[in-house]
Amino acid sequence: MRATAPAPGRVVVTGMGAVTPLGVGVAATWEGLCAGRNGIGRIQSFDAGAFASQMAGEVPNFDPADFIERKQIGRTARFTQFALAATSEALEQSKLPIDDSNRDLVGVIVGSGIGGLKVTEQATLTLAEKGARRLSPFTVPMILSDIAAGEIAMRFGASGPNFALVSACASGAHAIGEATEIIRRGDAIACLCGGTEASITPLAVGAFNSMRALSQRNDDPEHASRPFDLGRDGFVIAEACGILVLEDYEHARARGAAMLAEVVGYGASADAYHLTAPEPSGRGARRVMQRALEKAGASAGEVDYINAHGTSTPLNDAAETAAIKQVLGEHAGQIPISSTKSMTGHSLGAAGAIESVFSVMTLIDGRVPPTINYETPDPECDLDYVTEGVRLVNPHLVLNNSFGFGGHNACLAFRDLQD
Repeated sequence: MRATAPAPGRVVVTGMGAVTPLGVGVAATWEGLCAGRNGIGRIQSFDAGAFASQMAGEVPNFDPADFIERKQIGRTARFTQFALAATSEALEQSKLPIDDSNRDLVGVIVGSGIGGLKVTEQATLTLAEKGARRLSPFTVPMILSDIAAGEIAMRFGASGPNFALVSACASGAHAIGEATEIIRRGDAIACLCGGTEASITPLAVGAFNSMRALSQRNDDPEHASRPFDLGRDGFVIAEACGILVLEDYEHARARGAAMLAEVVGYGASADAYHLTAPEPSGRGARRVMQRALEKAGASAGEVDYINAHGTSTPLNDAAETAAIKQVLGEHAGQIPISSTKSMTGHSLGAAGAIESVFSVMTLIDGRVPPTINYETPDPECDLDYVTEGVRLVNPHLVLNNSFGFGGHNACLAFRDLQD
């Protein structure tokens, strides 16, 4: 007998997976974050010696053969390989069965800012140097941003709502937020959702350099990503993937699932201001935080932690700080805020997803990761950025901010389980 979609209600997290510059798996990444370990170094995947920025957060020791049949590796883009790995971990933790009884009500919503960019570069070189007949028939599906969601569905048999969201660096957060709404409106009982990115390529690094968006502290990569610090000079590009298993609360309870946290709020907005720069007053960021709190039925005083977007760029960090002050008022200076990008770098479309994993881990574990490399206070960034190392707290409600080029903004609110 097939499962029927439940009435709209609560949405919970029952599993999580991660692939990051701090390691493969949630546990390795989380322990690295709490230890203040930096995952940034000089680029190893290509010779970046001629580039203005020569640093990245690259995933170490990732072997796709651990997750994919060897014959499929050359037919699968790296960002999709990350997604399959993280989904495997998330489903292992969730123990969500996907079979003929429920597969039509299990969705897959996975975002990516750029998709298979490395494949695009390689195919372009092949075309120019060897001609069109030498192009792989797998080129197009490997490039597509939606192919990670498609591959996950095929691997695990989930045939519910399935698509990719592309909103630059907010893609992963938007994917989780929209998956939540899909479950709430009754179109699915569960969703595998998040974001994945593998864009450490000559084209991406060169293009971001041309925008002067990347840090140029090449002589000191470990201290290059320094969110909210007065000396910040740009973000450090990274690759990563984060996947959450979201599930209808009643469905999860009925099957005896261990519930990690509840998604209680989601806000989305546009700055409608500039291609790459945030609106200086933080207007769009303010609206998404306010909306997430409204949907959570929570007040500013109930927020216990914010995982900030915190890119380490002069404009973003100041605008986000301003927005937090507007939303939280006098409470703003009393809560811990951290940018985990100080350790992972900025993984573009995957950032909101891995930072959602970190937000849930803060609720579970009670530890707030630090913002490392903070040395010189900036008068425009004067909140509590947890700069002294990991902090023990007892959080009940946390916010995760994600903002992207094009003025895309998202905020997710997670709460510990309250029956």
